[in-house]
Amino acid sequence: MSAQPVNPNLPPDHVTVFIDGVELAAPKGSMIIHAADKAGIPIPRFCYHDKLSIAANCRMCLVDTEVGGRSAPKPSPACATPVMDGLKVFTRNDKALKAQRNVMEFLLINHPLDCPICDQGGECELQDLSLGYGRSVSRFHERKRTVADEDMGPLVATEMTRCIQCTRCVRFTAEVAGTYELGGMQRGENLQIGTFDGKPLTTELSGNVIDVCPVGALTNKVFRFRARPWELVAKDSLGWHDALGSNLFVHVRRGEVLRAVPRDNEAVNECWLSDRDRYSHQGLYADDRAVKPLVRVASNGDEGDWREASWDEALAKAARILRDNAADGLGVLVHPATSNEEGTLLARLAEGLGTGNLDHRIAQRDLSDGAVATRFATPVAEIEQADAIVIVGSNLRHEVPLLHQRVRKAWTRGAKVHVVNPVDFEFAFDVASKAIVAPSKIAGALGSEVLAGALKGANNVVVIVGAVAENGAYAAEIRAAADRFAGAANGTLNRIPQGANALGLARHGVLPASRDALAMLADPRAAYVLYGIEPGLDFADQALAMKALGSAQVVAFSHYACQSTRRVADVILPIAALPENDATLTSLGGFDQRAVAGSKAPGDARQGWKVLRAFGGELALAGFDFTDLAGLRAGVVPRDVAVAGGSRTGEAGEGALELAVSQAIYRVDGTTRRAAALQAHPLNVGPRVTLHPDDAAAAGLAAGVMAKVRQAAGTATLPVVVSDRVARGTAWIESGYGPTAALGAGRVRVEAA
Repeated sequence: MSAQPVNPNLPPDHVTVFIDGVELAAPKGSMIIHAADKAGIPIPRFCYHDKLSIAANCRMCLVDTEVGGRSAPKPSPACATPVMDGLKVFTRNDKALKAQRNVMEFLLINHPLDCPICDQGGECELQDLSLGYGRSVSRFHERKRTVADEDMGPLVATEMTRCIQCTRCVRFTAEVAGTYELGGMQRGENLQIGTFDGKPLTTELSGNVIDVCPVGALTNKVFRFRARPWELVAKDSLGWHDALGSNLFVHVRRGEVLRAVPRDNEAVNECWLSDRDRYSHQGLYADDRAVKPLVRVASNGDEGDWREASWDEALAKAARILRDNAADGLGVLVHPATSNEEGTLLARLAEGLGTGNLDHRIAQRDLSDGAVATRFATPVAEIEQADAIVIVGSNLRHEVPLLHQRVRKAWTRGAKVHVVNPVDFEFAFDVASKAIVAPSKIAGALGSEVLAGALKGANNVVVIVGAVAENGAYAAEIRAAADRFAGAANGTLNRIPQGANALGLARHGVLPASRDALAMLADPRAAYVLYGIEPGLDFADQALAMKALGSAQVVAFSHYACQSTRRVADVILPIAALPENDATLTSLGGFDQRAVAGSKAPGDARQGWKVLRAFGGELALAGFDFTDLAGLRAGVVPRDVAVAGGSRTGEAGEGALELAVSQAIYRVDGTTRRAAALQAHPLNVGPRVTLHPDDAAAAGLAAGVMAKVRQAAGTATLPVVVSDRVARGTAWIESGYGPTAALGAGRVRVEAA
């Protein structure tokens, strides 16, 4: 006769458990620690993490259990003991507390007493729990064990003598990052955690091992020894280097950002953060940061002579330039990470000056279909439930690291991933099928019967189109093919917005009623407004941009007074970057998220909306009469702009090879390019051209030699890498580097230098 349930009114997939006398309903198959956490009953732990698999290494979560009036002979680990109907759990009785205190004593036997110099001090789980479960005097008198440190790269600092072998970091790199870079070596008291080969961590999510480490074994190398946690003020902010909009805190002391840590949001980034968002704040304090208004006084070479000016003088000169070159003579070019508030004011500025030449799509080479950013049809959190995922024209792991991680989660649950790319990019999951073809053939590959057949039987198909496609010379053709393909597969089309706030700017009218970004550079205007742009590296066609800007008068609202800005600008107005700004960004999911000003903008730099308000007042334009941020936000509403078919560049060319361009992971904007730790990361490989072996042989080139890559836009001299991961007939480069900036899109000739 089967046992009767304790509570017959529970759902069939639940059981009744009693934890410290509290009756709880828990799902069958769940562990004691899950039920306790849900009820808010604390159980100490080190190795358990709710985003990682259960290891039951540390035994800190030992509890006393009883079933049917019979107590278990030994304490049970709460993280690895499944619930059962009628189970009684005691977390604080003598048996449980004695077991927990004994485990703590063993953990502290070899742990060094270096809390005064440990960066984890003040937010250390071992430190916190030892207060409640540790002894005041150690009974261990033998010599403590020491473990040699290894260099894990420029981002993560190691003190492995502190390691308690919880294996959270091991499980993170294996299960979440998918790179399997850490593991345990040797056994027993000689067990050590390391990278096996002694090489730096190569995952783009490596900083998360700092967050999961419960002790001070893995810490933030950039933040190390700079401050104590209790000296820092946490401010809500956002990731602004891709369109995901990861939620994070910036930790600030005396107006300076010292580190960034993830802020939990299950719908966006869960509890993780990409290294790009975690460490980019270093770039805010670069030597060429714009800290004072600057005006050009004379031309002397390419960059001219500059002097510092007051805000009143600089704004007056900028206003004079725009008044003299208003209407169709003016072009307004905006970085796609610009906030909604600033975008709204820039749209008002363009309207007030009578120009329809306004655009944020500065990195795109094919606007012939009038395409603008659109929200993901599938919410990010639901991508992991897909049956099949098709990645089109994207190095997804580098483009949006935490979106790549969601795809990996779908793969671990059984989803099939298919890829259509000009390069066989590295992913942290297996690919069921792939078509590695030249950029001009991507659209055709999407219409192939082979790919359609691979999706048969899939009920939930997600198509993701990325930057290689969106910013390439055949973007319009690929977008149309992807739309048809998603419709035929009964799937969803998800185009990654090209910029952290490209979707928000499109919604708030930062779009052309007249000339788009390409057109206003191909047919130069008399004057330009550059907003948040580093002109030497941020445009799709750098040669075209620098030529047009160099012959015009330019007002630059800029974070950096870099060489390329000094070369083309007549006035440089220093503005705050996102961590220094009160701002709203629209994520690729289509919802708005707010960041608050965490740190102080350096020198005389000001928040962009404040500068634009003063500028609009100087020009006596309508819509700039608000007095504070609340007044501005009250007038920020979506604004429809009918965008007609636009310009296209780079399709033609005389060369034998098509150019495939992807963004270098840590060179996506001016701030990441100036973050020294990111530039030292092994994923930052430097400028180079990668060729298929057949194409390299045809050109008489070998790996390591220097080659000239020629096209009408310009010539770049780059080292050659030979790899069969590149499609035949394709030359692959990464953008964001000075040496590759001379190249646009389309065909190229590659020959020995």
